Amino acid sequence: MMFFGLHSWRGESGRRYMFKSVLTKHGLPEDSGGIYIFVRRRWAFFLEPLYVGKAANLRDRVLGHEKWGSAWWLHGATEQHVKQIKSEAERRVVEEDLIRALRPKMNDVHIPRGLADAPNSEQLRKIWDWKRMFMRRDAQA
Repeated sequence: MMFFGLHSWRGESGRRYMFKSVLTKHGLPEDSGGIYIFVRRRWAFFLEPLYVGKAANLRDRVLGHEKWGSAWWLHGATEQHVKQIKSEAERRVVEEDLIRALRPKMNDVHIPRGLADAPNSEQLRKIWDWKRMFMRRDAQA
């Protein structure tokens, strides 16, 4: 892994997503939708996700984001990670998967407690149900 470059983030489903580290506006893709993460870098390789979001146009959204100022000033964000994804449906699934796993402090996240807190995406819901089934078996044993 390079110090700055590509980094993978794991979602609640266990799937890994590769992101590109962006330090300036010149690294942001133009006219492309996707997922972005505001990141705080601690001690070189230890990364803390602060905020996860999706956008139809990454460049416009990240440059004009209302939370970047507080992410940078209050929480010490040092960079943004971006992943280009064309379809809105896939962006929704990936964003939800990452938020549920990473629980970034600047996102409004609740801790799942039961069936009412299951993922919205059918794809993620199947994985979530499967994991719950095996967790119950382990707890009973």
